[in-house]
Amino acid sequence: MLVFLTIAFSSQAQEQLETITIKTSIVCDHCMECDDCGFNIDTQVRKAPGVKKVKINPEESTVEVTYRTDKTTPDEIRIALSKSGFNADDVKADPEAYAKLDGCCKKD
Repeated sequence: MLVFLTIAFSSQAQEQLETITIKTSIVCDHCMECDDCGFNIDTQVRKAPGVKKVKINPEESTVEVTYRTDKTTPDEIRIALSKSGFNADDVKADPEAYAKLDGCCKKD
């Protein structure tokens, strides 16, 4: 039993978490209530393996993501975010996903 617990704790100790802040293109003022914004962003970003936490800040147009460095990379997270129809730093929004957004979620 002691050996099992030692292995379990050592594997958890190796888990490296990092947090990145990604600049995005949120334009509506109600994104946390809108399925195309808040829910869609959260769902897409969590598809990247190892994502632990997603925090959307509509006032700053940023998404803060905490992730396991052994499971994913910042670039993979940016690509996942772009698949929700929003820019992610220098990664442009997926055109098909952007086309499906509500009008209030698109830039004029």
